Amino acid sequence: MSKIPERRPKRDPEWNPNHDRYWDAVDLEDELRRTFQICHECRMCVNYCGSFPILFNAVDKDIDANRAEGVEALGPEVFVDVSEHCWQCKLCYIKCPYTDADDAYELLDFPRLMAREKAQRARRDGIPLVDQILGEPKLVGAAGAGPQANMANLINANRLVRKVTEKVTGISSEFPLPPMASAPFGKWFDKHEPAKQAGENGSVVLFSTCYGDFNFPEVPRHAVMVLEHNGFSVEWTSEQACCGMPNLDGGDVAAAQTKIRKNVEILLPHVREGRKIVVPGPTCGYTMKHEWPVYLDTPEAKEVAGAVVDLMEFLEGLRKSHDLELEFSRSLGSVGYHAACHLRAQKIGTPGARLLGKVPDTSVKIVQECSAVDGTWGMKAAYYEEGRKYAQRMTKGMEEGGFDLFVGDCNLAGQRLIGETGKPMVHPITALAWAYGLDSPSADRGKKAG
Repeated sequence: MSKIPERRPKRDPEWNPNHDRYWDAVDLEDELRRTFQICHECRMCVNYCGSFPILFNAVDKDIDANRAEGVEALGPEVFVDVSEHCWQCKLCYIKCPYTDADDAYELLDFPRLMAREKAQRARRDGIPLVDQILGEPKLVGAAGAGPQANMANLINANRLVRKVTEKVTGISSEFPLPPMASAPFGKWFDKHEPAKQAGENGSVVLFSTCYGDFNFPEVPRHAVMVLEHNGFSVEWTSEQACCGMPNLDGGDVAAAQTKIRKNVEILLPHVREGRKIVVPGPTCGYTMKHEWPVYLDTPEAKEVAGAVVDLMEFLEGLRKSHDLELEFSRSLGSVGYHAACHLRAQKIGTPGARLLGKVPDTSVKIVQECSAVDGTWGMKAAYYEEGRKYAQRMTKGMEEGGFDLFVGDCNLAGQRLIGETGKPMVHPITALAWAYGLDSPSADRGKKAG
């Protein structure tokens, strides 16, 4: 019988795709077996996603058949199956007691390991069409937003068309696709006249995100309004590329690196002039902070990553230093706040919830459950029903609260929620803009996608 892998790695796991060892298939298999053995012995993460039940069932089957004492008999089909059911929420890493974050000698990083497996498989076998499409949200958004938005949204709402599209693309016909905006953010920004006080307290760079540019333009629009209301001028350019995470979801490391490199070139001059990069999307913010320095592996990437801050984290910092405007003209009632996984993965808590709790006559309850979308995984037909199953805890928590308003930082989690409950979720920056009186729910509906 083959030997069970040792818990302590012979050398640190390789997560940098710029090193040859990252692409070594034997080295990857060794790390898969070592990690899976530790997970098998622990089993704390069994309820987090489909990856762990698949892994543990496979191990138990081998043990029951007297083929193995642990993971040593697992074949490549199990490695692929486990990897495919990981949606990169990062929660297992947050909870795992065997990571470098806990100074454990095991040095486990299950999400990075799954990303490495997918990257090697994509290089070897090619990138599936569904990942090619979902990996380009900026291109898709640019093609559908603007004057053609009404037609694009009508097509996306047609069940028959969606069923046919699902067969071709692999994108679920049931998942509510993000709406196309008739007025993309860039169009608004180009015509925007900054508030009188903008710049009195400095300037920041807004990384508006692909979905903010073309699907949910009210998010970056309200970000500009709130930041200017608090004395900051906002720099922005349409030349910003996607953060790269959608490509990484499909294993396309080269495409992600190209986008990261372009963004670093655009943002670096601002960073060297002392500006922070504020990001309203948790997935983008996490990627910029934690993945850009690894995947690009340059001093410039590390410098830019060090200046990235979540939008609500930035505003919460102003509140803590007593520099945030706290005069509000509208209450929000009872708010159900969804804590996005990639916000929690940044280990900054829920700054949006803390800020909204300062609005008079407003109560905020946090629902800390995963939406099982996390980038692109939940939008795929192959995993849509599985994602729904894991998202029920979030849905139940939001529905049972009897809230006046659903709030959350992740737009795709909001799409999951609207698909399950029929009730929309707004970004905390939008809720804050309403509370300030800078915009209103009725006015905002008039500016949404057609």
